[in-house]
Order: sequence, then C-alpha cells, then structure tokens
Amino acid sequence: MKNLLVMLFCMVALCNATAQSMPDVRIENTEGKVISTASLTGSKPLIISFWSIACKPCLQELNAINDQLEEWREKADFDVVAVSIDDVRLKATAKARATALGWDFICLFDDNQALRRAMNISLTPQSFVVDAEGNIVFSHSGYTPGSEQLLIDKVVEISRKK
Repeated sequence: MKNLLVMLFCMVALCNATAQSMPDVRIENTEGKVISTASLTGSKPLIISFWSIACKPCLQELNAINDQLEEWREKADFDVVAVSIDDVRLKATAKARATALGWDFICLFDDNQALRRAMNISLTPQSFVVDAEGNIVFSHSGYTPGSEQLLIDKVVEISRKK
C-alpha cells in the first residue's frame, strides 16, 4: 500500500511538472534588426545570459564563457545568447561594449525590457539553459568565478539525452 501511494504521488508530480518555455518576444540584435526570440530555438540548446553595462559580475561571467567557448563547443553543439537589459539611453554603449569585448556569441538588446519582463528577471547576472525544443531547463542567478561551469554541464547533460 505504501509503495502504491508513493508511486501515485510520483505520477501526479510528473504530470504537473512542466518546463517553462522560452517566451516569444521581438528584440533587437547587434545589426539593429528586430528578431523573434522564437527564431533562436528549435535546433540546439542555448545558454542565455542577461547582463547590463553597470553589472561587473555580468561582464565577468560573459568574459569567462567567451574564454572557454571553443573548448565547450567540442563537448556540445549550442549557442550562447547575451541579452543586454540596458534601456534605450544606454543601448549604444552596450552594443559598443559587447563589440569591444569580442564576444563570440549572439548579442541581443532588450531596451524596452520585454524579454526581461517575460522571463521575470529581477537581478543580473541571470543565466538560463534552454533545450533544443525551447524549454527552460536550468536557471542560475549571480556569478562567482567558476560558476559558468554549471551552465556547460547542463548543456552537455541535455545534449546526451537526444
């Protein structure tokens, strides 16, 4: 009887556990084109990191990711998306900073805060791992040196499940 109750509880929990999906929001890329965030999903996992020019830990995290990106891409096929949450007054500065730092990933600029609101971001840095189907499978707030490893570990894990 006890085993039956445990099994029933697990089945109910699994049925109620649904992954949050990546919201579909229109946002500007580095070239100034407005794209749909839905266009980023559907082919491979993503690491999405929200940042701002005034957030030193954000820049440290993204620089650490960029430094290890080549090695990480040998482990799994994925993209990194850096989303600036700086408003319209600071967007040009954010674009210049991203270019100057030489990040080898997709940079988006959420100057109207639409994606930030849709993903309920209150503090930066905030990072997510999104699977190839667009489901958010991991979330991490803050940054300490080395914590970027949690992101690639999750990407590798979901890449093996294919």
